[in-house]
Amino acid sequence: MDRAFGGWRRKRALLGGGALAVAAGVAVAVTTAVGGASAQPLQPQHAEGIHTATPIKHVVVIFGENISFDHYFGTYPDAANTDGTPFTAARDTPHADGLTPHLLKNNPNAYNPKRLSPGQALTCDQNHNYGAEQKAFDGGKMDKFVEHTETDKCTGQPILFGEPGLVMDYYDGNTVTGMWNYAQHYALSDNSFNTVFGPSTPGAINLISGQTHGIQAVDPVTHKPVSDSYVVASPDSSGVGTVINDPDPAYDDCSDKNHTATDNLGVMQGQNVGDLLNARHVTWGWFQGGFRPTGTANGYAVCGQTHTNIGGNSAVDYSPHHEPFQYYKSTANEKHLPPSSVAAIGQTDQANHQYDITDFDAALTAGTMPAVSFLKAPEYQDGHAGYSDPLDEQQFVVNEINKIQHSRDWDSTAIVLAYDDSDGWYDHVASKIVNGSHDASQDSAMCTGKKTDVGDFADRCGYGPRLPLLVVSPFAKTNFIDHTQTDQTSVLQLIEDNWFTGRIGGGSFDSRAGGLWNMLDFHGRPAPAVELDPKTGAVVR
Repeated sequence: MDRAFGGWRRKRALLGGGALAVAAGVAVAVTTAVGGASAQPLQPQHAEGIHTATPIKHVVVIFGENISFDHYFGTYPDAANTDGTPFTAARDTPHADGLTPHLLKNNPNAYNPKRLSPGQALTCDQNHNYGAEQKAFDGGKMDKFVEHTETDKCTGQPILFGEPGLVMDYYDGNTVTGMWNYAQHYALSDNSFNTVFGPSTPGAINLISGQTHGIQAVDPVTHKPVSDSYVVASPDSSGVGTVINDPDPAYDDCSDKNHTATDNLGVMQGQNVGDLLNARHVTWGWFQGGFRPTGTANGYAVCGQTHTNIGGNSAVDYSPHHEPFQYYKSTANEKHLPPSSVAAIGQTDQANHQYDITDFDAALTAGTMPAVSFLKAPEYQDGHAGYSDPLDEQQFVVNEINKIQHSRDWDSTAIVLAYDDSDGWYDHVASKIVNGSHDASQDSAMCTGKKTDVGDFADRCGYGPRLPLLVVSPFAKTNFIDHTQTDQTSVLQLIEDNWFTGRIGGGSFDSRAGGLWNMLDFHGRPAPAVELDPKTGAVVR
């Protein structure tokens, strides 16, 4: 570890551009390996034995659902302390770019933001479509959320809370206590964005490839190409276009409600970070709740596991369109096959790096956590309004982080808490449109008037809404708020740079992403493990 740290420090000094420049320096050599030599993979080494640009030997990405920054951190670090779990910030805690007194009392939207209590944790889902979010932005005025992304009436589920103006509302540290405590003891970004506008699938695919162009619609049974505007926006003559919606992935038996529906599915072309890691013989995996089949039907695996949230509403654990690697043939585990052994988790076997969340826990216990792990909670714990909530989400996040902190690998781990989209929840920051779109049928003027300079593809307008992003790690700066402009592909870039994989290419946003390096400190005293109570989010020790 000392040698790796010394090398990282020397390379930064010589190149003057941080680890981004280090990775860029090896991009040509690595891209050559990805192009063809990866057909004969070597046995991956243990994560500790792989050369890295920094002392980080493990990155764990906990990828949540549907939260805007202001929805969770709008008043950070000031909590009302009228109910829920008390939160009192340390005296030197910085303030996030959040909801000012003016925005709270004289907001330009139709309603002022209101605080949601812990008793209102279960709420209606909001409209988070690609076009609706752009309309809510209103050319950067950020004043049309009620008209375009609000859905305040929850039909059929009376336990859910909804009222006019709900889309504007926010939680504080008395409800999202665990998140606020992680921000207090580690690093929080208040300037990180959805790579593009829109819902879950584009966000998840941007996390692993930075490229939402390249999808093709296929028949759910034959996998033959079909025309489907829901799956593919702005298709070319071969039917390949951009994904802006939530089609299920083609290489997944559990898609289309375990193949009981007949919706067309999506196939992504190109490569993703899994392909890059395989070429470098780095262990990795995507671990998702409910991935393990509960049976078979008509030759397909069935993902039937369910759980109830804090309100007693039942949700199927596994959501196929939340699993981005299943859109790519090279990284899919279509039949949801288990790993051949606990020791094989992270390596290329019949599971092909796609696992149930219990497999991550098994590898962690065995001391063989992969170098790169993506964790996706079962639906009832993923934070998505409508079927999940911040209290159930907190239990998942805190339980997993507590386990990692008690493991042998904590000292070399960086945990990134990130989100797939904003759900349409209000956030007051107008994102900088760094990439436009020339599709007038889908995009607003603020997108069509901007050059598409990262690959000339339609329907990749971004950055989208601001999202929470935290780093929990011994290497994280403590009680720190980072203002570096980043997006979902900044997480991808961190992995690429640390393991020298090179960039995705083909118009991926990873080529222009801001880095997470300012949230990390490899020189000072390591940040201590801070154990939280999964139910309350309070600090235990």
